[in-house]
Amino acid sequence: MGLDDRKLDVLRAIVEDYVATQEPVGSKALVERHQLGVSPATVRNDMAVLEEEGYIRQPHTSAGRVPTDRGYRLFVDRLSRVKPLTPAERRAIERFLVGAVDLDDVVHRTVRLLAQLTRQVAVVQYPSLARSSVRHLELVPISTTRLMLVMIADTGRVEQRLVELPAPIPADDVTDLRRMVNEKLGGTKLADTPPLVQALVEEVNPELRPAMTTLSTVLLETLVERHEERIALAGTANLARGGLLDFQGSLRPILEALEEEVVLLKLIGEVEPSTTRVRIGDENEIDNLRGTSVVSTGYGPGRIVGGLGVLGPTRMDYPGTIATVRAVARYVGELLAQN
Repeated sequence: MGLDDRKLDVLRAIVEDYVATQEPVGSKALVERHQLGVSPATVRNDMAVLEEEGYIRQPHTSAGRVPTDRGYRLFVDRLSRVKPLTPAERRAIERFLVGAVDLDDVVHRTVRLLAQLTRQVAVVQYPSLARSSVRHLELVPISTTRLMLVMIADTGRVEQRLVELPAPIPADDVTDLRRMVNEKLGGTKLADTPPLVQALVEEVNPELRPAMTTLSTVLLETLVERHEERIALAGTANLARGGLLDFQGSLRPILEALEEEVVLLKLIGEVEPSTTRVRIGDENEIDNLRGTSVVSTGYGPGRIVGGLGVLGPTRMDYPGTIATVRAVARYVGELLAQN
């Protein structure tokens, strides 16, 4: 059955009070703290219906109730307003991120900031190479038979590889190779580069072909094959103060799950553009994380290049957390667009 507005107001009040106090919420407290406009008896009836429908439960024989995963889900789905960030919070985000010197710094500042602002565990995926394009390829001669290949992606990721050449080549030939690879590959999505790399070998002058053949192997490795995703994590100490111990008995299963990069990528890496995803309790596919909630979104300079988010107890401040995750993602996207 659908809940009427009054019962939704009662559920909202229970969620807000339980998140704030960490104590089961009774009808008397609800009437005292919230302008529900009805008698305590009506609130008790509404709570009985909410309990019957599985939105709240009685953790023990006290008079109080706590929200269930289903109750949190309805609360999140019906959130009419996401708590706006204060001007001070916005300034803090901007100041904290604007001083970043390179991509590593951006990611590490972002993950620390998210953990501090939400007081949860924060996870940030580095911009995915699979979603990046080539901004520039640099060839740095180390000796007459050895080059350093530096690939700079449009997302700020930098990959370096050594190229061992089959024979010594003069500096002018290195300049020609550099020009050719940039003309052919600059601006191309990494996933689309293999046929172009192959074409480079076929089009180059015969005397440069051995060097280009070797370079092309390293290029393919750099641009296509080595797409290991990287993740930054901060705030695991927040788990201890998040109330998860009450439910889990031990934090070890959660910490073990968070050590798996594959798990972290699953949590935050599969995000649709401009959506914020909230997974509550049992909605998490990973067994060890079923006592937690995850709020995640994508970020990027006009298009999604990675995901970020936070993990905490199901009893989290959803309006505030959603607002913070969205705001930080937006600032990171703007920062990447400027670089």
